[in-house]
Formats: sequence, structure tokens, C-alpha cells
Amino acid sequence: MKIRRRQFVRQTARATLAAGSLGAMRKIVGAKEDKPPAGCPAISIVDTHQHLWDLNKFPLRWVRSSKRLNRSFVTKDYLEATRGLNVVKAVYMEVAVNRSQQLEEAQYVVELCKRDDNPTCAAVIAGRPGEEGFEKYITRFKDSPYVKGIRRILHASKKDQSLCSDKRFIHGIRLLGELGMSFDLCMPPEALPDGARLVDECPDTQFILDHCGNADPKKSRKELAPWRRGIAELAQRKNVICKISGIIARANKESWTPDDLTPIVNHCLDSFGPDRVIFASDWPVCTRVATFRQWVEALKEIVRSRGEAEQCKLFHDNAVRF
Repeated sequence: MKIRRRQFVRQTARATLAAGSLGAMRKIVGAKEDKPPAGCPAISIVDTHQHLWDLNKFPLRWVRSSKRLNRSFVTKDYLEATRGLNVVKAVYMEVAVNRSQQLEEAQYVVELCKRDDNPTCAAVIAGRPGEEGFEKYITRFKDSPYVKGIRRILHASKKDQSLCSDKRFIHGIRLLGELGMSFDLCMPPEALPDGARLVDECPDTQFILDHCGNADPKKSRKELAPWRRGIAELAQRKNVICKISGIIARANKESWTPDDLTPIVNHCLDSFGPDRVIFASDWPVCTRVATFRQWVEALKEIVRSRGEAEQCKLFHDNAVRF
């Protein structure tokens, strides 16, 4: 993602100076270079999957069934949730607004990204690739430094289970590649082979797999076998990266430990390798089970043995590079 110098310096200088590393700060700020930025003071975090919603602006049907989520979550709440964690940048993820409000949501978050009082600097917006009007909708953002890509949740209903092989849909995903934008793959584990076929049809588009392929940490290793195969298959496609996220929201709320998440995280890290994985919070959805801090601390515990350089790639460097 492109670095906005003034905003980024303002948010990271204090942490970097505390670490006594002016050289590291300069390299991070200059992260448009081909090589990932060197240095990761106190493990700086780029949150690549942050949700915000103001129910007064965007009524969301899907949150009504959750007492925890059925309220507004705005920037001040995010700042409180991330306090002390060195979250230096965040990427807004669309929140399934009513279809008639998708453009309004996109414009709302672009204005948020322009402000210097929050870490949100980029967005993956909602869109309907393959449908009438999509090209006009997305090309209005082709020169925006803030809109990075599109997400449409796949296999959400029986009606869209054939989307990955639909020629119009494929054309829309290829258009994203032409515009330099990405497409987030968010689908159930059993649909991962469909995702791989879609990637093969769109070799010039960057894909980002959400939530470790939506694996369920409550399932046994045997039950997870199809998911493991799907992850391994997708990882063979070099234009796919994987968000290490989402699984905490499926853990057992009363008794989960980092060990419950470790097999899923390790399989994704080992399959995609250290250069194609990025941290994401999925906040506030993660709060169904854990706070932002608890998720970060659990993941840091899981990857502790992988070394500082690999941890910095996961939590920061890869996101800046992509």
C-alpha cells in the first residue's frame, strides 16, 4: 500500500524514537522501495482488515442477531481497542451495507482515509463484479490512493455458488487487475478449490485470502483435512496472499487458548511462506470471543519461535509492500 508520509510519520515517530532507531523510521517511511522496510520497532502493526460502522449512517442487518455487535463501532472505539499495541496503519474492510449504499460507504471511508486523526489509510470496498454497472462504479476509484480493492463474499447463498466460473464475474475480477486493485477471497473452506480456479482465470489480479480460509479451530485435524488441502492448493498460486485473521471469532469463547489456533496459523504460514502472509484483526467481529489485544498477544505467542524478521513481515512489512 502507498505510504502517506505526513500521516505515517506523525503516528510512528514516537514509537520509533522510543526504540532509538531513526534509521529504521526513515526506511519505513520510504517503503515505496522494492524491498520491504527494514526495522520493526516494538513490532509495528498494520491491521489489514478493520471494520468500522455507524449504524446511524449504515443500518446493518447482519449485526442484529449479535448483542455484542449490534451497536456502532467508530474510530474512537478502534483507537481505544488498539491502545498501546503500536498499530500504525489500518485498512478498512467493507461491512456488507445495503447494496444501495455501497457507493456511499466507499465515499465515506475515502474521506476517513484523508484525515490525519486516525490510522485508517486505505480501504477494500464493496462491489459486485460481473454485474451491470460494476465497471462504471469501480473505475471512478482507479486513481484513488485509498481504494485498494474489492470484496464480495462468495458462496454466501446458493444463488452465487457458481460465480467463480461465471464469465462476467471473471471479467470483473480481471478488470480489477487492470486497475491495479485486488480482490479479497472470502468463502467457506469447502469452496477453496473454486477460489483456486478463479485465481487461475485471473493471473494478473492480486488475490487476498481472508481469515485463513475460514477454518474452524473447534474442528479436529481429520475434519480440517479438506481445508488443509484447499490452503495448500491456493498457496501454489503466487498472486494469492493470506490474511492471518478471523479464526479467533470461531474459537470456544469460554476455554480457548493460543494452542487451539496454532495448527491453523502454522499451516497457513508454512503453506504461503513468510513473504505472503499479513496480519489482520477482523475487529470488532473478533470481539465475539476475544479483544483486539488478546488476539494480538495470542498470535505473537504462536509465532514467537519464528524470529523477529519473520514476525515483522507478518505484522507490518508484507502489508506495506502489498
